[in-house]
Amino acid sequence: MTSLSRLEGLGHVADDYEAILCDVWGVVHDGRRAFPGACDALRRFRDKRGPVVLITNAPVPRSRVTALFPRLGVPEDCYDDVVTSGEATTHELLRHAPGPVYPIGLADDMSVYAGLELEFTTEADKARVVCCTSLREVPDGRPETYRNELAALAERGLTMICANPDVQFRYGDRLIWSAGSLAGLYETLGGRVIRPGKPDETIYRLAFERLATLNGRPVSASRVLGIGDGPATDIRGASGQGMDSLFIGAGIHGHAMADGEGFLDSAREVLEADGAEARYAMPQLKW
Repeated sequence: MTSLSRLEGLGHVADDYEAILCDVWGVVHDGRRAFPGACDALRRFRDKRGPVVLITNAPVPRSRVTALFPRLGVPEDCYDDVVTSGEATTHELLRHAPGPVYPIGLADDMSVYAGLELEFTTEADKARVVCCTSLREVPDGRPETYRNELAALAERGLTMICANPDVQFRYGDRLIWSAGSLAGLYETLGGRVIRPGKPDETIYRLAFERLATLNGRPVSASRVLGIGDGPATDIRGASGQGMDSLFIGAGIHGHAMADGEGFLDSAREVLEADGAEARYAMPQLKW
């Protein structure tokens, strides 16, 4: 098992890495405002060491993610590029075209299907694949209300593409159920799920392609630091790629984090609960 160390600042280990893959929601911002210390740390890494690619399970194109940044206060100079689960989902949907696709999610999430020659249906017996981008009722939706609908889809043997593997996300001081919660329920009902986002391979393949372009050559995973607040997504995903990882405690699991000397013990408990191992942990990202 990897020994977890508390990191006082990203600057203490920056020289060990050539690039960063950093989560967005919960690390860079909380949906309402940017975290200035995190943005400053990423900016300093870019100036001192190399590229920063933000890697997010948002089920939308890159442009939808970056369009929020000015309002939240995320500066353009703290990252080089953004890779989204929405992009990875597009690659997966192409394998299932033309469908018909049974969509589950917000109307705003339809941008993930833009430019694809797909058919859609709201009838389970006509569908060939399910694509879940979110719950339809945000922020108040609950996974259990979907049980009968999902059971009917699973009974037909339909594969679900889960465009956002996050089970929950933090919006300010609230936890909101996300598409990953429906994917988990679908599996308990006997359904098969494909997760193009973190922690699985597809999104990381795209991210490393972007890093190679930015760096002018491929970057070894051992020289890339993965940063995130999700043990089951960010941290396990980084480990699966052979990367070191930095767990940020104040994100999705902020309610479970102890202050002061107890922080590291609480971080270990949270990581172990999801079968994740990180090399470093800190309450919030800072330089």
